[in-house]
Amino acid sequence: MHFILFDDYTRNDLLPFTHTRPIADIRWGIMTMRERWEYLLQATTATLTAGYLQQAFPGVDGSDSIYINAAVFADEALVEAILALNKEEMLLSNNVVLALRGAAFEPGMHEELQPGWKKTAYAHPVKKLNRLVDLFQGNDSAIQADFSLLTKGRKSAAIPSYVTARNAGQIFVEPGARLQPCILNAEQGPIYIAKDAEIMEGALVRGPLALCEHSVLKMGAKVYGATTIGPGCKVGGEISNVLFFANSNKGHDGFLGNSVIGEWCNLGADTNCSNLKNNYDEVKIWSEHENKLVGTGAQFCGLFMGDHSKCGINTMFNTGTVVGVSCNIYGGGFPDKFLPSFSWGGKEGLTTFKVEKALEAANRMLDRRNRQLSNAEADILMHIYHNTAHQREKEDVPKE
Repeated sequence: MHFILFDDYTRNDLLPFTHTRPIADIRWGIMTMRERWEYLLQATTATLTAGYLQQAFPGVDGSDSIYINAAVFADEALVEAILALNKEEMLLSNNVVLALRGAAFEPGMHEELQPGWKKTAYAHPVKKLNRLVDLFQGNDSAIQADFSLLTKGRKSAAIPSYVTARNAGQIFVEPGARLQPCILNAEQGPIYIAKDAEIMEGALVRGPLALCEHSVLKMGAKVYGATTIGPGCKVGGEISNVLFFANSNKGHDGFLGNSVIGEWCNLGADTNCSNLKNNYDEVKIWSEHENKLVGTGAQFCGLFMGDHSKCGINTMFNTGTVVGVSCNIYGGGFPDKFLPSFSWGGKEGLTTFKVEKALEAANRMLDRRNRQLSNAEADILMHIYHNTAHQREKEDVPKE
């Protein structure tokens, strides 16, 4: 039996993060979507995604496979229902395919693929990624669900006596984590500190918080929930309701709220992000897929930054700014609300970040973690560069 996580139509609404990864590898809560499915299935998974990504995220061929919608948040009841599927049976919720069991499947065809198949309605509520704002708006419940799953039947490592801990029963410290004198307040939600993570002196933390493996919370940091600091990230300053996927840095002072930062990003010292409009109106963001500004329904919405993007010191981002992949942003004033992938510059104007230079910069950052881009990863970035060229040539990007 093979388990295959597939991308549905949602991937178009999760750009820029799905430029470089399938939905399965988006982090939401403590774990990625894939990690959660594999934890509950007790099995490895394959991937069905966009063709240019497939080389880096292999699929699998098999006569009897279970295909699972990667945008759906896994839980024990849903896994039980999926494992009970028979051949040529689909599990649905409000006409959304949650999973099916069969020999072949093409995302987007859904029920029309095999009209003779059995259709089974799932009776329980389903948590699903649909829009960018879901990532930070749903991170509170995602962290709490993952915390319960990962700590069930386990005992936390000891919290040092010099740490001020409120509601200590909702603080879980994995072996190998390092805590300096700090304040951990779990009264509003749990705090999970993973193996080899570190909280430096003077940090002030309110849960829910997920501090993942090898991540660092720097001295004097002020962290409000619901925040995820992914593996290998180094974060300081003031943050509130932010997701850092992995291996990204915000090492200095500056505010970031209601935001999502991809992998291998770096925010320069005193970078600040607005997350609330002066008139308290709904925040709109630029949709790459729809090629227009779209409403979020959110009053609080900050920055979305794709993988390998960087910004210089004192960079200011407006509410609802979307930064693509491999951008280099700098200069005074607020840059545009949408910065296409491989943009170079800021408010005074944008040019193209040459792909050869972008790959060199990416490899220099990866080298700091003893890594290099694989051929497949480099090909993905080349694909994004060529397929977003038309966006960099346009002059009607939003400036509101």
